[in-house]
Amino acid sequence: LAFNLVFGVEQYGARNWIFIGGISFQPSELVKLCFIFVGASTMDRIVTKRNLFSFIAYSGVICICLAAMNDFGAALIFFMTLLVISLLRGGTFSTFALVATVVCCAVAMVLFIDIPPHILRRFSIWGHAWDDPSNLGYQQVRAMMSVASGGLFGLGAGNGWMRISGMEAVDCDLVFAFICEEWGLLVGIFAVLAIIMLGAFVVRSCAVGRSSFYTIAAC
Repeated sequence: LAFNLVFGVEQYGARNWIFIGGISFQPSELVKLCFIFVGASTMDRIVTKRNLFSFIAYSGVICICLAAMNDFGAALIFFMTLLVISLLRGGTFSTFALVATVVCCAVAMVLFIDIPPHILRRFSIWGHAWDDPSNLGYQQVRAMMSVASGGLFGLGAGNGWMRISGMEAVDCDLVFAFICEEWGLLVGIFAVLAIIMLGAFVVRSCAVGRSSFYTIAAC
């Protein structure tokens, strides 16, 4: 992430992309996996406060980097992951400390929101996108229209209006609408159900996990 802060390229308001030759990627995607395994390992063998505070410091550095990059979508994922890891560990001092860290990070996030105005606009239009369909609610309105136009079975791969019109970030920020328009609402619902089924499988598997590391990492 530190490398990203120096050499990252800003796209759609967040400086979270690295371009090497013709390949682009987001380092935060790799950090998510590292964060889960570090958190699971730390929670699996907390013996001293030093171990816990090391993980809190690790989380804080990540949050600061993401805030500096204006990548608030990833920051929200890290907040929720931190909360889940802490709750899975049980009602101990570590739970209290980690939840307190989440609260502190959330407050810091609110303070940083004053910097990027596009974040404020996304929150301000939530729930009433049709009041300003050509400006603030542009993406949300087009997404809802695309879901409706796809019907149950979709318009076919490559035939969606969102792709043809060249809307920005269709394949990464508007994935559900993108799938529903081209492949149909049924496929969109099945995609959501697949995630829910995976979650149910993990919950059932927790009881037979060989250690809390496997259980926490899986969840």
